[in-house]
Amino acid sequence: MDADAKSQDKTRDSGPARPATGLPTLEELQHWTWVIGRAQQMMMQAALSTPPEGMPVVPGLNDPATLGRVRDFWSDSMALWQRFVDPAAEPGIAAKPDRRFRAEQWQSPLFDWIRQSYQVIADHLLRGVDALEGVAPKQKEQIRFAAQGFIDAMSPTNFPATNPEVLDRIVETRGENLLKGLQNMLADMGRGQLTHSDATSFEVGRNLATTPGKVVKRTELYELIHYTPTTETVASVPILIFPPWINRFYILDLAPEKSLIRWLVDQGFSVFMVSWKSADAAMKDVIWDDYVAAQIDATDTVRALLSVESVHAVGYCVAGTTLAATLALLAARGDSAKVASATFFTAQVDFSEAGELLHFVDDEQLKLIATLSPDGFLDGRYLAATFNLLRGRDLIWNYVTNNYLLGRDYVPFDLLHWNGDVTNLPAKWHLSYLTDLYRDNLLVKPGALAVAGVPLDLTRVTTPAYVQAGREDHIAPPESVWKITETFAGPLRFVLAGSGHIAGVVNPPAAGKYQYWTNDAPAATLQDFVAGATETKGSWWPDWTAWLIGRDSNRVPAMGARIPGAGALPALDEAPGQYVRQR
Repeated sequence: MDADAKSQDKTRDSGPARPATGLPTLEELQHWTWVIGRAQQMMMQAALSTPPEGMPVVPGLNDPATLGRVRDFWSDSMALWQRFVDPAAEPGIAAKPDRRFRAEQWQSPLFDWIRQSYQVIADHLLRGVDALEGVAPKQKEQIRFAAQGFIDAMSPTNFPATNPEVLDRIVETRGENLLKGLQNMLADMGRGQLTHSDATSFEVGRNLATTPGKVVKRTELYELIHYTPTTETVASVPILIFPPWINRFYILDLAPEKSLIRWLVDQGFSVFMVSWKSADAAMKDVIWDDYVAAQIDATDTVRALLSVESVHAVGYCVAGTTLAATLALLAARGDSAKVASATFFTAQVDFSEAGELLHFVDDEQLKLIATLSPDGFLDGRYLAATFNLLRGRDLIWNYVTNNYLLGRDYVPFDLLHWNGDVTNLPAKWHLSYLTDLYRDNLLVKPGALAVAGVPLDLTRVTTPAYVQAGREDHIAPPESVWKITETFAGPLRFVLAGSGHIAGVVNPPAAGKYQYWTNDAPAATLQDFVAGATETKGSWWPDWTAWLIGRDSNRVPAMGARIPGAGALPALDEAPGQYVRQR
């Protein structure tokens, strides 16, 4: 033991009594500063010393890179401690912007130190994952995803004792916030789903999905809604929209000022919407072929009703993937003329770069998913939890803090209400979707998949296509959506929209939000596209409708069969129909 260490023995053996306030005394701060400083010195000596001759170097334990990372961690930790005991000292680490810590209470010395300590540990944990050697890239991504989830869960904002806002709230309400939060938590446990919005503020047909129209067809799988025109003439080619059956269709018909459906009708289009049925035990044998068949059936129904040769088909997310298969099937049958154009909202056909959802499709995960569907359908709450995990910080822990710990009331938000309005999925379809598309990426391989016994080849699709991707989409990353441009053989327009999977699509022009990028020059990659792209402020909707009109500018009077229920198909129900209300 060196002289410095011996001189501190008395301090370690006994210390001054702590004052009644519980705060550390100056002597205690000096003691712990010495302890950590001595530890840092020992770590530095170990990192700089030469290993004894013959000692094996074990990767991840005593190799130079690992020792260097340990040294960096201790150095960053010491800088934080120095700032805590001496506020006048230069900060060792620049604070990172993080809205979880934006409240002024986090600026106090103690909680600022807690915050920065958490960030140091988080940074070094992720660096350690990135430095792993001998691990397959896919496995490393899975480890990083899990590590980030752990980091988000362990944030000091998620615990009452380390969140100064919660401590202040406990004093302010005399603990009533904890009781209110417990009530919120027990309610969520009872319904098996995390609440994001005030459920009493919204109702389908009252202030959601209110665009006037009629249900003109109902099958065991879908309802077909025909919307009432608001213009004297309409485009001759109707628009037929296939929303994802993973959620309710009214994401495209929220409040009137946000509704894509209402906007399209006001632009003079005949608009039809498919409303999918939420799966139940009767749909245990439904597979992907049935959804392709439903898209063709809906297309033929609209064509016959309006006496038109073709429709403008729109597929959103998984329904866009299915639309690609539908187009390939029509091409194989020589029926491509049934679809005048195809529009894809954040849809994928090549899943090699499908983002974080790929973390959920290894063999063990798939075995687990299979056990969750004993009645032949997957409860939509499981899928909602999966999507929440992709953005755990925003969609899980933010609500744990606000609604469980702080005991705040839920804020009305139509988009989050829709996000929680889950649908069940046919188990056979869901499992094949994960295995055939996400895991094995078969759709992009000519002939690897078949529908109704017909092999699919996307390279035979020559239908004009409009492809929209979201720049910040974490469900269908733009790099993945871009691959459609490398697959189809027909004319194609690619548009990169600001924001993500939902807000990038639901962006009405009147809102004046976000932007989009276009590039008419050939581009081999998304990076090339962006490098030469032109940015336009606001919504991409007008660009899309201009493109549709460019396919066919003919107009017809809005009368006869163009009025819902006035043609060969009588009205069965008022929009938004029955299926959207089934739980």
